[in-house]
Amino acid sequence: MGCFQCSGESSFKKQNIRRTVDDKNNWFRRDDNRHIPPATLKDGQPKFVKEDSKVVNQSAVENSAREPPSKSPPNGEANAPQARTFSLVKLAAATQNFKLENFLGEGGFGKVYKGRLPGGEIVAVKQLDRNGCQGIREFVVEVLTLSMVNHPNLVKLIGYCAEGDQRLLVYEYMPLGSLEDHLYGPRPSRKRLDWNTRMKIAAGAAQGLEYLHDKMKTPVIYRDLKCSNILLGEGFHPKLSDFGLAKAGPSGDQTHVSTRVMGTYGYCAPEYAMTGQLTFKSDIYSFGVVLLEIITGRRAIDNITSDTESNLVAWARPLFKDRKKFHQMADPVLEGRYPVRGLYQALAIAAMCVQEQPNMRPLVADVVTALSYLAAQTQDPNAYSPQNLGRIPTSGRCKRDGKQKCPSADENERGKLLA
Repeated sequence: MGCFQCSGESSFKKQNIRRTVDDKNNWFRRDDNRHIPPATLKDGQPKFVKEDSKVVNQSAVENSAREPPSKSPPNGEANAPQARTFSLVKLAAATQNFKLENFLGEGGFGKVYKGRLPGGEIVAVKQLDRNGCQGIREFVVEVLTLSMVNHPNLVKLIGYCAEGDQRLLVYEYMPLGSLEDHLYGPRPSRKRLDWNTRMKIAAGAAQGLEYLHDKMKTPVIYRDLKCSNILLGEGFHPKLSDFGLAKAGPSGDQTHVSTRVMGTYGYCAPEYAMTGQLTFKSDIYSFGVVLLEIITGRRAIDNITSDTESNLVAWARPLFKDRKKFHQMADPVLEGRYPVRGLYQALAIAAMCVQEQPNMRPLVADVVTALSYLAAQTQDPNAYSPQNLGRIPTSGRCKRDGKQKCPSADENERGKLLA
């Protein structure tokens, strides 16, 4: 399996540099939103990845940012709340002049701060880094996209600020942070995610993606699905966030959309990284990587582990072929507290999503149906499954956490995946 650099990595490495790919020589350069370097084909002829079909100048983008669509969103989007406009002074006051104590995190767009509006409403304020990898184009896409959506698994945009050269977005506050924080954050500050919670998060994220793909009048390809963009509210309710890279999907007899290669290394579908041809199945691949992270507790790309285990999908593919090794893929943090059949079924879904061939990947509606079923199969989070006793898998995470090596699994007792 070939994995291709699409952009900077997640907050794990604090580098969110959007990159373009030469898939033959594997070189990278910063994308300055002006020129697209050629991707060399096997026959040596340069091929330029087609730029976004609609190019707008900065003044036009700024006008769009100040004037979101006045038309009522179509179809089931009619109840989407109207985004409010905020002054820079008001947002500075809400965040106590962007005080360090209110800092929540940082991504490709810029820094995020916790704020309190005059009425007492707690919000998250994201400030565009003018020297960062995302710019005014992504700001406008985010405002326009979130102004047209209304779904319990998509983060709500409360408003925005487009004052001078300042660009800020105001979202609902998600008190539990991101899925990435809970899977990989410092252990003393995070609660262990039990199996039930993991399946609930996966099912909710899939429902948000289904809304973008199937429920909007103009279907949207998310293009940036990863653990750091899945935010968690009370009760670990998941919501997709950060829509700056979202793209309208193909329509009519179109099979794909040709565009710049953007995304995050490890989550980017291989065919999209190689050709720039974006489809809904590109999102399904990214979702499969996220589901694997939820199941295994491993990062999509982990440079701490050995070369053979650093790429999650490449590590998982040989294990998918042998059901006897499925238990080795369960997150050691679960300590065997998971239903064997549920593990097998979740891994089967992930395996289908990360198929090399896009047409072999399932539709998002089928993923939602399967994961909703698994999320409904509750289990006592403190109880071991009888089949899992003595079956805590060996993993590099045990060693990295400074713990004793996990015991090997009992090869003689295994559950079976039922159809």
